[in-house]
Amino acid sequence: MKNLVYLFLLITQVFFSQTGFENGNALYKQGNYQEAIDAYETVFRSQKQSSELYFNIANCYYKLNKVAPSIYNYEKSLVLKPHFEAAKNNLEIAKKLQIDDIKIIPKVGIGKMIQNLTSRFNYDTWAWISVFFGVLFLLFFVLYYFSEASLVKRMLFSGMLVVLVFILICVSSAIFEKSHLQNDRPAIVFAEVTSLLSQPKSSAKEIMKLHEGTKVFVLLSKKEFKQIELTDGIIGWIESNSIKEVK
Repeated sequence: MKNLVYLFLLITQVFFSQTGFENGNALYKQGNYQEAIDAYETVFRSQKQSSELYFNIANCYYKLNKVAPSIYNYEKSLVLKPHFEAAKNNLEIAKKLQIDDIKIIPKVGIGKMIQNLTSRFNYDTWAWISVFFGVLFLLFFVLYYFSEASLVKRMLFSGMLVVLVFILICVSSAIFEKSHLQNDRPAIVFAEVTSLLSQPKSSAKEIMKLHEGTKVFVLLSKKEFKQIELTDGIIGWIESNSIKEVK
């Protein structure tokens, strides 16, 4: 009986999430953007989320000329699907509504090269690739163990070494990507205008003004303030309720 209840709840959640998404799409096509947002957000009640859902919500906010929510949801979409080209393109368009024009200083060096490699897949995907190579390694080992031809054994042994290297690369990539995901804390400024301060107190010296939609990275949290870094490397403190973290 209990299993039937769980199954019913699961089916109900899936039905309502699909209905909410489809209703949102229909309302968006009609130009009812706020109503579409409300419909899309009903999907979250069933604990369902997807890159496409955040993308559609971002499109609605963009149509409503709401800078921060649109950029925030495009960023959320890209967290779930880093290579979602439509989200990347629309994010760049949405950024044109920003007031702040803060340069992005690209990172260089070995660390950046490693990040470019590992960011191609989510850490879960890297883990599954590792499992695949693990199974392949086991298969090669079994064939090596039962093979009697010396040439075949040498080939299988060489194959095992190659597969082992791939396993180490994939496992390392999974660990690196998970660590990066946990430590990287992007956020979007939601306040219409706020101050970047030199210290975590309201009376501290103001470094500069920040406006809604600006992307920052959270470094530390201290009471009602957060230490952030801008994309150009400037570091300061900001009131916690002025920003919203993407992850």
